[in-house]
Amino acid sequence: MHSTKLEALTNSVMDSAVRYSIRAQDLTDETFAPYGDIIKPRMSGEQFDRGYSYDPSKEHTHVKLVMTNGEPTLRIMHLRLRGLTFSKMARHRKVSQCLGSLQGKEWFMAVAAPTNKDSQPQLENIAAFRIPDDRIIKLHVGTWHAGPHFKHEECLFLNLENEDTNTRDFQEMALPQACQIEA
Repeated sequence: MHSTKLEALTNSVMDSAVRYSIRAQDLTDETFAPYGDIIKPRMSGEQFDRGYSYDPSKEHTHVKLVMTNGEPTLRIMHLRLRGLTFSKMARHRKVSQCLGSLQGKEWFMAVAAPTNKDSQPQLENIAAFRIPDDRIIKLHVGTWHAGPHFKHEECLFLNLENEDTNTRDFQEMALPQACQIEA
């Protein structure tokens, strides 16, 4: 039994030694701009308060969504512990996607800028972000992504995409090396 534990520990150490390390950066409008937009909380007036002149058409902080290539679907994903490692990335070429934690838990996302046709991002072009518990991210159409990732036992996520995104608009790629987000 002891040798089995030692072998597992050795394999785990060896496995982590060959992972490509990506340091998680703080989420800012500037650093996330090549990959998407950040949806932030904003103060609102009281319900039915006509003294508060909110006109969404004049709001410059709203993010623009591309949801015209199918039927938009808003769902809640209940995910179990995923950790911070990944070996594949995916993208959607026809739709933007929005993701956010619903339980006030910090989470992580790895992304790479959209590429032309069938070209794939290089490991050195993958960025990772620490997403605060009160933010939702919108991925640009074509942004490569892996996640959401988190260190909690489980997490609930809001996911806005088209109903058939994962069947009609899903391109995945295996990375040449497993990646580790460094929190």
